[in-house]
Amino acid sequence: MLQAYALADGQPQLITDTASQGALARAAWIDLVNATDQERSLVEGATGISLPSQAEISEIELSSRLATRHGILYMNMPIISMSEHGNTPTGISIGFVLHEDRLITLRFAPSRIFDTYAERLVNRDTSASTPPHIFMGLMEAIVDRQADGLEYVRDELEKISRVIFAMGTATGGGGRKNEDRMLKRILGDLGRLGDLISHIRDTQTGAARIVPYVESRAPWMPTDLHGRLEMLRQDISSVSEFDTHLNDKTQFLLDATLGFINIAQNNVMKVMAIASVVGIPPVLIAGIYGMNFKNMPEYDWAWGYEWGWALILLTTLIPLAIFRWRKWI
Repeated sequence: MLQAYALADGQPQLITDTASQGALARAAWIDLVNATDQERSLVEGATGISLPSQAEISEIELSSRLATRHGILYMNMPIISMSEHGNTPTGISIGFVLHEDRLITLRFAPSRIFDTYAERLVNRDTSASTPPHIFMGLMEAIVDRQADGLEYVRDELEKISRVIFAMGTATGGGGRKNEDRMLKRILGDLGRLGDLISHIRDTQTGAARIVPYVESRAPWMPTDLHGRLEMLRQDISSVSEFDTHLNDKTQFLLDATLGFINIAQNNVMKVMAIASVVGIPPVLIAGIYGMNFKNMPEYDWAWGYEWGWALILLTTLIPLAIFRWRKWI
């Protein structure tokens, strides 16, 4: 898909005739989403700029992510793309080709960040008088979106924290199966949030590399953007610190969850150990009096049967009383 925007009197306007090289030649921002070879060739012919491939944009080496050729900045970074169901984050790579009179973005998956920003431009909810201003707006939207993602993670971790530690203070019984089901769900939620934090960290790392690179390699950058670049750098730093804090909290809650699972397993093993210990004396007594020897005197007792039962019950209750007294059960 190919979308292009031109600047008329400093205001972005959507170009409807994207099949025309003449129309694309005056575009300030060209956005390519899963572009076909024909669309790529059309853009390259209209702008005279060679576009990187998906493989080149997906490379992770710093030299591949940031490059300057003939005064044009080639930059790429990972961002988060949500699944169709909206709950599974996936990391994708996006590319920026930036010059003082042109911005080309290359994406290989839909992104709400880009779509929302484009709508704001067309509706004039935000101003962008040059391609570098459009690029700056996109970067700010990306960082802001990551901050929103971390705020969502924070709220989810707060909910999980209350649930986990309520289990440690609850006096009632919800049932072992309910607790097991809850702990299993919490592990899944923590894994999902940890994955989201990881993707956000990757995005922030990419943004943290791009901002100083643009500052040092773009002398044509409008002077009014220098202050926004510095503010963006500070925002990235604060978001990265918050990301680290949430990652530590996620690990703490994961350890706490595994601790409760270990406690539950220990309780099961304790019950089994107590049952085995308590069951040994009665089984021994039943085994002794189950021997069919003629000279066993208890066979002739009038109360022999009751005597056997009394010993069995007594040897069962005494260990239970000792365990109870020692507070092992």
